Amino acid sequence: MKLTSAMARRRVVALGLGAALATAPLPAVADPPHAFRGLASATPTRAAEFTLTAHTGQRFHLSDFRGKTVLLYFGYTSCPGICPTTLADVRQALSTLGPKRASKVQLIMVTVDPERDTPAKLAAYMTHFDPTFLGATGTPAEIAAVTRLYGIYVRRGEGTSATGYLIDHTSMVFAIDARGYVQVLFPHGIAVADMSGDLAYLVR
Repeated sequence: MKLTSAMARRRVVALGLGAALATAPLPAVADPPHAFRGLASATPTRAAEFTLTAHTGQRFHLSDFRGKTVLLYFGYTSCPGICPTTLADVRQALSTLGPKRASKVQLIMVTVDPERDTPAKLAAYMTHFDPTFLGATGTPAEIAAVTRLYGIYVRRGEGTSATGYLIDHTSMVFAIDARGYVQVLFPHGIAVADMSGDLAYLVR
């Protein structure tokens, strides 16, 4: 078939478009939003600032850890079950992340038992789980103020254990991102794989 000039022009245009499409870069595809396995807030709030004493004996501010993902937990060293299980689960989740990503996470446990949890006792307890874990204490008034800021329930129980009286308290890990916002809460008993998946997203 003999091409007319108009048909030829259309063919050239079509070929040009085809070549352009073949060489044009594909548009970037945005990553799908992360589906947190912990309890995530649709509108993250800034973590309340506080100042306490680390198990090293030095005073610190929560904001000193800006740039890292902070896992904030409230517990005590004489806890017979929930606290050690939670800390062991966090340690396992960090191990799953690998050293490079785990170095971007700081676990802080604020004691709810300042009467018994001295810096020395916290140091021995926290480093038993991981040398990077930080214990925090303060005066009873300071601890009470921080627990109120984070809505932590604390009550000295009637029962006793081999280490003395027990304390009922909220067992929740607050995951605070590098900008200082609470992104997700890890309830007691959350699967380690779910925790590590959420942490991998936060330290990406």
